[in-house]
Amino acid sequence: MIIKPTTRLAIDGDAVLKEAVNRISHASRSAQPARRDFLRRSLTLGGLAMLTGCTLVDEASVETALTRISRMNDEVQGWLFDPNRLAPTYPDSMITRPFPFNAYYGEDEVREVAESSYRLEVTGLVADKRKWALSDLRAMPQTDQVTRHICVEGWSAIGKWGGVSFARFLRHVGADLSAKYVGFKCADDYFTSIDMPTALHPQTVLALTYDGQPLPPKYGFPMKLRMPTKLGYKNPKHIQAIFVTNTYPGGYWEDQGYNWFGGS
Repeated sequence: MIIKPTTRLAIDGDAVLKEAVNRISHASRSAQPARRDFLRRSLTLGGLAMLTGCTLVDEASVETALTRISRMNDEVQGWLFDPNRLAPTYPDSMITRPFPFNAYYGEDEVREVAESSYRLEVTGLVADKRKWALSDLRAMPQTDQVTRHICVEGWSAIGKWGGVSFARFLRHVGADLSAKYVGFKCADDYFTSIDMPTALHPQTVLALTYDGQPLPPKYGFPMKLRMPTKLGYKNPKHIQAIFVTNTYPGGYWEDQGYNWFGGS
């Protein structure tokens, strides 16, 4: 009996390692020295296979390895995240004017949401699943912040956001604060999710205003989640539904390979 060798596809080792470096670079820069050194020593094709437990024989196995590296990045960022550490704040004089528009579509395609019919859906691991009108949200205690928005594309801008503390809101609706994830569905078909410690961070806000005025459509009317501890793509706009879950929800960009934790 003749056993034929398994067919192996050519793998571009340099490209694999470059992608692995990109996926763990944020975690590596932030990690403690011992962990940083371990990650650096592991970045060979053999080290990548050992680190992820994957055999690199074809394109699918490489993608599996890189996905595991990305998940490791998420875990490292989660370990390093301090729920009590505040992002820097700035005076109004430092606000970027005009604040840049950013989305996966052009500004001429901004979604228009009617305030009169808007109702925020709250589902999942929460006690109170009633729908919220904007007037209900505006009746809650309000807070504001002048913080820096950091985009994964390399630019940043300072803006002033006001609204409801997300931690206060989650406690008000009786959310299970031990749950792993909070997910968001938006009027522009965007969706994303965050970890519960970030949801409870004191600077995470359900933003209803920008620079003291009702949130303009291009910045996310009727509601945007503002988190200065996360990169821009983790800050969803035009939020229509919030759900609390222990099932990994993914996200629009995250499902395409972006880091899920997305810490700034």
